[in-house]
Amino acid sequence: MAHKAGFVSIIGKPNAGKSTLMNALVGEKMSIITPKAQTTRHRILGIVNDENYQVVFSDTPGIIKPHYALHESMMSQVQGSIVDADLILLMTDVNEKHDEQDVVKRLQGSQAPVVVLINKIDQSDPEAVKQKVTYWEELLKPKAVFAISALKFPNTSHLLEYIVEQMPEHPPYYEKDALTDRNDRFFASEMIREQVFKQYKKEIPYSTEVVITAFKEDETIYRISAEIIVERESQKNILIGKNGEMLKIVGTYARREMENFFQKKIFLEMFVKVISDWRSKKNYLKKFGYED
Repeated sequence: MAHKAGFVSIIGKPNAGKSTLMNALVGEKMSIITPKAQTTRHRILGIVNDENYQVVFSDTPGIIKPHYALHESMMSQVQGSIVDADLILLMTDVNEKHDEQDVVKRLQGSQAPVVVLINKIDQSDPEAVKQKVTYWEELLKPKAVFAISALKFPNTSHLLEYIVEQMPEHPPYYEKDALTDRNDRFFASEMIREQVFKQYKKEIPYSTEVVITAFKEDETIYRISAEIIVERESQKNILIGKNGEMLKIVGTYARREMENFFQKKIFLEMFVKVISDWRSKKNYLKKFGYED
């Protein structure tokens, strides 16, 4: 059987029951919950592993405070986790009276399929639940709507099965057994990648891959070396910028994020390397974890 793996972003208001749902979904199969508040594209809540699949559930960073001040960066992060997702779970409370416009607006730019979860149906009556289901079907035309009670009827196996069905074929993103060094490397590369997305125009990020070539942990400092790989000389020049200015900016921000994340001093060195058309070369795709 082909292995499936993907990212599922759970979005919704803070009290909608996301963590209760996570606990129900992840249950005994939980292998990783990262306690670190993530600063990268995915704030990972939990990873569900099975022989044939790996589902990475991530939370959107403090997405939707009903009265948020629109921090550009925060929102671009939310947008990022919506763009990156293979599936979006929109968690909503059956008794939710708040305006969900802000959520809906966020979702309009997304290509990822949306599944609406109407939670806390144990606190409601069948008629109200039915109305809510209809409301969401009309508003979002989602791929599916599930009415659940994450707390009272935590048997969410049918929901998990549905989620797994939606996942693309892909090798696992994380080691299946433990929080290993590989994860820290992954997070480090994500933080560099995030800055590449933030600092450059469209075509650069998509032809860029970040590879951590060394990750040395000492008591007080992590020494990290990274290669940023691009497809063409011209992209390399843009990445580095005049007198290396652009790369310096990326490095500064990425290092700051890492220090925050790892709670250690970080020494970061970055090199830019051209591998022409790496995206169409099987061996590189494999090396960078895109191919089985």
